[in-house]
Amino acid sequence: ARMRVAVVGAGVSGLTATKCCLDEGLKPTCFEQSQDIGGLWRYTEHVEARRPSLYPSVISNTSKEMSAFSDFPYPEDFPVFLPNAQLLDYLRRYAKHFGLLEHIRFGTTVVSIRKQPDFATTGQWDVVTEADGKQTSHVFDAVMVCSGNFHEPSLPLHCFPGIEKFQGQYFHSRQYKHPDVFQGKRVLVVGMGNSGVDIAVEASRVARKVTISTGRGSWVLSRVFDHGYPWDMVFNTRLMSLIRNSLPGPLSRGLINFRVNQWFNHENYGLQREKSCLVREPVLNDDLPSYILTGRVTIKPGVKEFKDNSVIFHNCPEEEPIDIIVFCTGYNVSFPFLEEAIVKVENKHASLYKYIFPTHLQRPTLAVLGLIRPLGAIMPVVEMQARWVTRVFKGKRPNMSSPPYQNAVQTGLVFSVHQMQFQFGLSYDEVLKTDCLVYMDQLASFIGAKPSVLGLLCRDPQLALRVFFGPCSPYQYRLEGPGCWEGARQAILTQWDRTLKPTRQRVPAESSSSCPSLLTVMGLLLLLAAVVFGF
Repeated sequence: ARMRVAVVGAGVSGLTATKCCLDEGLKPTCFEQSQDIGGLWRYTEHVEARRPSLYPSVISNTSKEMSAFSDFPYPEDFPVFLPNAQLLDYLRRYAKHFGLLEHIRFGTTVVSIRKQPDFATTGQWDVVTEADGKQTSHVFDAVMVCSGNFHEPSLPLHCFPGIEKFQGQYFHSRQYKHPDVFQGKRVLVVGMGNSGVDIAVEASRVARKVTISTGRGSWVLSRVFDHGYPWDMVFNTRLMSLIRNSLPGPLSRGLINFRVNQWFNHENYGLQREKSCLVREPVLNDDLPSYILTGRVTIKPGVKEFKDNSVIFHNCPEEEPIDIIVFCTGYNVSFPFLEEAIVKVENKHASLYKYIFPTHLQRPTLAVLGLIRPLGAIMPVVEMQARWVTRVFKGKRPNMSSPPYQNAVQTGLVFSVHQMQFQFGLSYDEVLKTDCLVYMDQLASFIGAKPSVLGLLCRDPQLALRVFFGPCSPYQYRLEGPGCWEGARQAILTQWDRTLKPTRQRVPAESSSSCPSLLTVMGLLLLLAAVVFGF
């Protein structure tokens, strides 16, 4: 009989987990508490309990070529960075193409997941679900937890003295939908993640005044990078990764500081990190610098104290009047259906081997997917996690006695803090962030899917050069090994065509002519002749 696998959630992680189970010949059953797929990317006008919530203007921070599942490229006419509705459309196409919907039970909530009495020998789990008010118990051979970590807001009001006196309105960013609520108001945004900056920029178009309070600052990147190309297609290449991870720490940090300050000097805008040696996850926003320049948004230090209708910032003696506070203070990691002993979460740190397997289970038959915030696209990362996990379930077990695993049991870390601090990765949830290329390569090596640049150089030099110098797109992990895809090579060679297709809607008539190219060639030949003959 095929191995039965329970998949919790039908968002990005749940869909690819279900697909990978089918690829490996397993029998998945995906439980989704709502009536549709999409998870975080499915917009609803009202906030729903135990579901992620997003605002209608959300656009992906990673480009479509870097965000695609490795064997399913985006349509070429989709924009480079996707509005949430089009990203959801892509997920629907993915589910339909691979026949995933028939394996999903909608309107079904997972109530509890407990070990079977004979777990030490069978590795089986008792999964209790609820649908239409009726609970049902199931036995599964393995479980993939894909419920995400954006449904339980973190609102530490005790960290903000005087908040109980504040007479205005305040709420967590999870509650935000439209900027109308800020019309004519003086708005304070506490926190400077991607949501905080997005909300501040939107609010500034209708509000009387908008202030962002940040105690640590942040690097701000534009989606539009060198020569107008998408930031991640320039930043996440094998060459750049090799440079970042090979240089000594101070030099590597200096290189990153230089790159992120090329767009604008963060210190002049009040955004510079207080401790320049430790940089955190960057914020992707195309508007913030110009909005600061034009006075629409003001950057202030951390909050010291709230008054009835005002706020006092650290190192700023004067009070600043405010009407509305938006707390962009992140989310708690929570698995209410699991026993606390199964996935131990302390200080937002879950003790998981390779960010996936609980380190203390006798048998590796439960995996947590997506509990990671890579410095890049999440979709290819969770897909790679699912590819490895399903092979582990199938019988290719990780070596539980190996030194790396035993070290993970003690630390719960995949990479040491020393390695991580060279990139953008240290912040309040530092262990949930990592260099996605290094992490992807490591998981790919476990299943034999890591591309060999040297091997490709011998067999296919053109492809090898694209793989090493070009964007490290997900298709690279389908060139060889289990699950290899015959379309991977062509997808890599044409990725820039799909990137430029939606932006090159106007092509001047003269650009199609060969005359300029011919004139350029002739000019170069004449210049060469002049140099050779000394003219």
